[in-house]
Amino acid sequence: MKKLVSLFLALVMALSMMSFAAAEEPFVLTVLLPDMSPLEDADVSADNPVLKAIEEATGVRLQITYAANSTFGETLNTTMTDDVKPMLIVMTDARGSTMVNNARAGAFWDLTDYVKDTENYPNLAGSDAVYSNISIDGRIYGIYRTRAFPRAGIYYRKDIAEQMGITKVPETLEELTALADALASYSADTYALNMCSYTAGTINVITVAFGAPHNWGIDAEGKIYPAHQSPAYLEGLNWLRDLYAKGGIDPNFATLDSSQWDNIERQNKAFMRFDCLDNAYRQQEWFEKNAGVTEQVFEMVGPLAKADGSISVWPQNAGFNGEIVVTKTVKEEDLPKVMKFLDWANTFEGQMLLNWGVEGLTYLTDGEGFRVAAADQGDEIGANSKLYQHSLNQLGMNLAGDLCTPIKPGTTPGSAMRVRYNELNTILTPYAVADPCYPFVSETNVAFGSQLSTILSDAACQYIAGIIDLDGLQAAWQQWEEEGGLMMIEEYNVAYQESLAK
Repeated sequence: MKKLVSLFLALVMALSMMSFAAAEEPFVLTVLLPDMSPLEDADVSADNPVLKAIEEATGVRLQITYAANSTFGETLNTTMTDDVKPMLIVMTDARGSTMVNNARAGAFWDLTDYVKDTENYPNLAGSDAVYSNISIDGRIYGIYRTRAFPRAGIYYRKDIAEQMGITKVPETLEELTALADALASYSADTYALNMCSYTAGTINVITVAFGAPHNWGIDAEGKIYPAHQSPAYLEGLNWLRDLYAKGGIDPNFATLDSSQWDNIERQNKAFMRFDCLDNAYRQQEWFEKNAGVTEQVFEMVGPLAKADGSISVWPQNAGFNGEIVVTKTVKEEDLPKVMKFLDWANTFEGQMLLNWGVEGLTYLTDGEGFRVAAADQGDEIGANSKLYQHSLNQLGMNLAGDLCTPIKPGTTPGSAMRVRYNELNTILTPYAVADPCYPFVSETNVAFGSQLSTILSDAACQYIAGIIDLDGLQAAWQQWEEEGGLMMIEEYNVAYQESLAK
């Protein structure tokens, strides 16, 4: 049946593309986008040179309507009551009631088969985990706008590691342990791991690296279970507990405010961090600007293999910043045209036009083909960008990562590491572990989730610091179950089984 559906979609697309290519008039696609600069003028006319370039490349004439981002939610609510809606709409809150209710009411096209049709729409494939995160009742109603999915990871002071004899970037958990031990032994008044009162990120990075689920997992019998019931979760906690016992973590970590997290590194008090990887290049930039550093002193860690060779990565977020839906204003026979346009928007050409516009008009490149930094492009280019480009980038999805022409590495502080950061987000994405319960609602979690999470996080911190032993940790897990955890497990299992039945 799936092959027949795929064949039908391919045939419809081929026929529609043939008639589209032969048409004298372009295909008009109406679009509603959030306006990030509502006080600035925007040229949305057919004479806009950026929109004309898009039309020349695709045969699609975009008719853009901008609405202020600050009140975009209200605009969406009003728009969804109109008889004729824009054909493409950016839904900024992919899990909000406006999105969920209208998807269930049939206001949007079900795109599940299209995003899985990699033969005809290869650039819409994206991440299965992120598509799962935006799904509603097991179906996909939009193309997600990428936000760095893994984003979180491990970075460390490369120069300090080299002083301690570690010159290779860790590629396995065993090598990470060797690095942490070396950094822990650097001096009596410094620490290997920069850990503060925001412990969730640190704990999630290491427990998922050992193989624990992301919040919730699915066991061999198809049952939902909480991450802390995974043996790998305890392995991750034990890794932190051992490092703490070796003097590799500040004993006061639980009381160190996260606002001081950066300063701890800048004062050379700790040399490794489990956090958002973009902080690595920001720290590099700070050291270059404020500490006279001229060499790269920070390093980002890529995929870390477990003993069995498998790799798992904790995603710092759900992997999306809203999604683009296709409303039923689009006729069914025209849907492949729209999907082909969205597919094109995720190519290099599409990304460059949507994000940067027309070379020489809204952005510049240097003699080597690198994009010139915005601050160096001049007033005229800047004015053109605001007028013609405006907030057109809100239509971008970047499913394959940022394919755009980069700024030349080394021309701005930390820029080489920014390039590496973008590369790692693409490299790590296939290993990101999805939360299977993200699309579901647990009423217990809504009512008591914060208190229940606190039970787990407090116990984890106390275990890492050696305040409680394994019996104490398991007692806290038992408390979690009694105060609502078991109800959450039951509710998520019901929701999961219902989704499978649809």
